[in-house]
Amino acid sequence: MLCQECDKKPATLHFTKIVNGEKTEFHICESCARERGEGIPGTANGFSIHSLLSGLLDFEPVGSMNALGAKPAQQLRCDNCGLTYTQFSKMGRFGCSNCYTQFGSKLDPILKRVHGNTTHVGKIPKRTGVQIQLKREIDELKQDLSMRIEQQEFETAAELRDRIRELERKIADV
Repeated sequence: MLCQECDKKPATLHFTKIVNGEKTEFHICESCARERGEGIPGTANGFSIHSLLSGLLDFEPVGSMNALGAKPAQQLRCDNCGLTYTQFSKMGRFGCSNCYTQFGSKLDPILKRVHGNTTHVGKIPKRTGVQIQLKREIDELKQDLSMRIEQQEFETAAELRDRIRELERKIADV
């Protein structure tokens, strides 16, 4: 396949862009990619997967303005290892387990955008997943309980409360 820019050299870089469900592919050679300013993997000026992900997740460097023209929030820093949020966005990984707590407020919107949810809803192993399944059922019942209380359906709410207590006892026994 020849480069779509110069129609002379073989295309060595193949890009696929999906925007609003519309897929666009283009194939270019290394020299045309350099002219366009595209990064070439494996070269000194190439890109890393972390920089690619940070661009996709809209990380904001310190001192920059966001899309709405507002200044970014106070620079977050982990109390334990000293890693800043900007450093995390460039590296793509945390310095310690405490970073999850320190940067938690910024992570939820990112996880929700990337995965569609902030809690795991995949398969659970049958042998070891009993406790997890019970906790999920309790969470669902608690949401239903809150809704029933708001609607003043107190008899149903009392039944749900009893069911929640029963499941919590099962968890303690497992």
